[in-house]
Amino acid sequence: MKLPARALLLSSAAFAAILAAGASAQDYPQRSVRLVIPFPPGGATDGLARVVGQSLTASWGQQIVVDNRPGAGGNIGAMIAAKAPPDGYTLFMVGLSHAANLSLYRKLDYHPLRDFTPITQVVSIDTFLAVHPSLPVKSVKELLALARAKPGGLNYASGGNGSSPHMAMELFKSLAKVDIVHVPYKGTESVTGLMRGEAGMIFENLISIGAQIKSGKLRALAIGSPRRSAAMPDIPTVSEAGVPGYAVSLWFGMLGPAGLPKPIVDKAWRDTAALLKTAEVRERFASLGADPIGSTPDEFTAFIKTEIAKWEKVIRGANIQVD
Repeated sequence: MKLPARALLLSSAAFAAILAAGASAQDYPQRSVRLVIPFPPGGATDGLARVVGQSLTASWGQQIVVDNRPGAGGNIGAMIAAKAPPDGYTLFMVGLSHAANLSLYRKLDYHPLRDFTPITQVVSIDTFLAVHPSLPVKSVKELLALARAKPGGLNYASGGNGSSPHMAMELFKSLAKVDIVHVPYKGTESVTGLMRGEAGMIFENLISIGAQIKSGKLRALAIGSPRRSAAMPDIPTVSEAGVPGYAVSLWFGMLGPAGLPKPIVDKAWRDTAALLKTAEVRERFASLGADPIGSTPDEFTAFIKTEIAKWEKVIRGANIQVD
């Protein structure tokens, strides 16, 4: 069948674009790459991103420049990344809040999937339910008994409305059917507030509270993940300890702007997945309670869809709004 001249022109243009993208991917990157972090320095997202950035810098021979753009629960950084040219020179490190924000905010100026190109889930990271030593409980069952004896009499800290620790505790409250009051802080100030005794407990990762647990300044009751942590194998899961079905792992992954050419997506994914298999990176992540993932772009897309649905249910059930 003979194609019209216009169709031939379009086909030729599309083919040329594919060839150009393939060529650019072979040479990519030819200059520094900006990695946008939607949270301030010092947190889990920032810490893990810097490990990945350092390793990719060594692999690519080009500097990965970490660009912290905190604010509005990650939305400021998300908008910066979404509006960047889809050329591979702006990447975006996201976490659980990226999926939750669609339900947390009445109006978002971006969509967590349509306005981005998923590249790979980098890690899954363990969360721990920890209490201040002044709280007279040494297990989840004791905590639940105390919470039921004093409805609304206990409180917990988080890094703010809609933060990952907030979501993790709201799911815990929902499944355990207990009333524990939320005390929101600004980012990592939640750990400081907990250490001062202003709150009784927190769900957090080892990057944020590992040192305090090991020193005895906080008492870890359980791990939120569906299986025990290699970093602290003696601590039971929340499900084992008295709240069946509970499973929350923080996660972090890499996105690009919508329209990122597939050859560049595949290169970024394969190179990131390769560095996650190296002994050095695995050892650094293990010390932080993080498991390297390196999923394919399609797998990461499906995972984000699942997370959006999961947290929509929690947010609607707890009637959480941040604006």
